[in-house]
Amino acid sequence: MPVEFISAVHTDSGSNGPASSNRTGGFDPDFVRKYARTLDDGGFDHTLVAYHSASPDALQLAQFVATNTERIRPILAHRPGVIFPTHAARALATLDQISNGRLSLHIISGGSDEEQHREGDYLNKSERYERSDEYIQILRKVWQADGPVSHEGKYFTFEGYYSDVKPYNGLVPVSVGGSSQDAYRVGGQQGDIFGLWGEPLKETAEQIAAVNAVADAAGRPHPRIWVSFRPIIAPTEELAWEKAHRTLGALKDQAANTELLRHYRTTGRPANVGSQRLLDIADRGEVHDRCLWTAPAVATNAAGASTALVGTPETVAAALLDYVDIGCDLLSIRGYDPLNDAIDYARYVLPLVRQELAHRAATTSQAA
Repeated sequence: MPVEFISAVHTDSGSNGPASSNRTGGFDPDFVRKYARTLDDGGFDHTLVAYHSASPDALQLAQFVATNTERIRPILAHRPGVIFPTHAARALATLDQISNGRLSLHIISGGSDEEQHREGDYLNKSERYERSDEYIQILRKVWQADGPVSHEGKYFTFEGYYSDVKPYNGLVPVSVGGSSQDAYRVGGQQGDIFGLWGEPLKETAEQIAAVNAVADAAGRPHPRIWVSFRPIIAPTEELAWEKAHRTLGALKDQAANTELLRHYRTTGRPANVGSQRLLDIADRGEVHDRCLWTAPAVATNAAGASTALVGTPETVAAALLDYVDIGCDLLSIRGYDPLNDAIDYARYVLPLVRQELAHRAATTSQAA
């Protein structure tokens, strides 16, 4: 499969995660349309449509992105347990038809009990991953069924369900993410894609091996690996690091703004393993490998994908290729200045990575 680039939808001009625009209530359709079309025109392949209990509805947002673009593929983050899987199967198939088969699904089992409780979900983490496993199986069963489907499981039971609408290509690709043993198990057994946050190369390779081992034991193909970064680029290394420290100051100011983060804040050390790992890596050093910078993870309490790649476009492109070399072929790059950074990545980073990959392919072909 080719190496592909992922961004992430931002819902208003001030959003780096939490909505920050009082005028728009966190959703500015004109900005989202402009942002999505920028990704479409800039050569990104996918864009994550994130999920949070306080955010604009992800399903409707993914449809908005699909109907306002021509080629970019929305990756819809979705929490099992919020809606029943039969309803989800029908809704997702409908959206996939609307987008002419561009939809992918990213299953969010939930890393924070506190956040899950906000939507009435009181299962523990291990149970949530078990439910995700069952949920994915139901989705595929409904999508592939030629007639009514019944199911009796630990978390879901129904009889005689059938949906007239099916995904455009028969199935919607399913992504699973995380850094726990539960995540590796569900991702290896069920995922077409597995998502990781940006850790050093050694730790990333170890996680890929853990997921692939589960897939091997289940007799499944290895999932494609998705890794996420927040690159900070400038024409020189010195200017890039100056920009990085300005960005860090803004993140610290945002983290101190209780009103801005009131719906997004959770208390204490993060409950999810992925965030814990990022903070532990930051404790071991601020810069790893070629240019992986952990300070933003500390400033945000590792709330989501937060580690940066800092340097010139050439340095960042080389760092991304380091991850390709260990088995990552879905590269998520989104900035702390979302729109302007997306424009810069499209101009200066994507072409460098693709040129090098094309050169490698041509060289390999000539050698053969």
